[in-house]
Amino acid sequence: MRYLASLLFLILLCTCGPATDNTVQSTTDAEANDRPKVVFVTGDEEYRSEESMPMLAKMLENNMDVQTVVGYSLDSTGVIDPNNLYSISKLDELEDADLMVVFARYRQLPADMAKKITDYAESGRPMVGFRTATHTFKYLEERDSALMTLNEDWPTKVFGQRWIIHHGHFEDGHGRLTDVTLAEGKEDNPILNGVEPFEAYSWLYHVAGGEDALSGDSDPLLMGHSLRSKIEAEGQTDKYPMDQPVAWTKTYTGSSGTPARVFFTTLGHPYDFKEEPMRKLALNGIYWALGMEGEIPEGGADATIIGTYEPNNSGFGDLYKKGMRPDAK
Repeated sequence: MRYLASLLFLILLCTCGPATDNTVQSTTDAEANDRPKVVFVTGDEEYRSEESMPMLAKMLENNMDVQTVVGYSLDSTGVIDPNNLYSISKLDELEDADLMVVFARYRQLPADMAKKITDYAESGRPMVGFRTATHTFKYLEERDSALMTLNEDWPTKVFGQRWIIHHGHFEDGHGRLTDVTLAEGKEDNPILNGVEPFEAYSWLYHVAGGEDALSGDSDPLLMGHSLRSKIEAEGQTDKYPMDQPVAWTKTYTGSSGTPARVFFTTLGHPYDFKEEPMRKLALNGIYWALGMEGEIPEGGADATIIGTYEPNNSGFGDLYKKGMRPDAK
């Protein structure tokens, strides 16, 4: 009898115990697979995207049920080096990403790396771009001639404009250079929930006016007015007006035939992200791009910084923080 009881216990343990464990594991895997995946493509030697984008990624993971991946320009030892124009990590993650966020400048990536970015753009999946994404690539060598359309044509079609000119640096980070206000009639757009007018450290990019216009169905949401302008001093405001769109939405239809949602802003100085309206704008834009605008609170996304955000000022050369490594996840 004791043997039969023991045998019965073993049978129950084998049939019931593992089934419960498998159910829990299966549910966990399913939930993980259902979480939107947001991949940040960073790589700029001027605006400290290696600091601002992981800050946004942390807020996204805190606010939304999403998984984030941040790719960086790295040196051969795995240390972040924004001056390395020839490589960005984690681009393989774009293959199954639900959103690509680009803050890169004048990259000269090998063709296979560039293709991972452009293949994503052609897929019909949504995109978000910051500031220098209007000049993500800059190919100059004859050997890269097949890639030169990425210099200007690609950002114009995908993000709405190429790099043209801006209104002047004026000692980066030492004063606010652009007055940012809501575009007329856009007050009810959910991307602008909680976004109050503010003054940005970003000098104003020219994107429209004179001989230039935003491409496709670009729809401006925020306007910027240059508070200090070298262009004004040079008497060229007819060609490059003092008022410019600084954030817009559009669609891009690539080879897939599926229109992709695109949110873009020409703002992005590292100190801009110290301003709550800027952080709300960025997060709200990501919500919208993912088709989750109905989940944007009336007061905007929670833009509370996780931990600290004390970025280095903008600028070239060795002004970035040395020795930084990607956060381990």
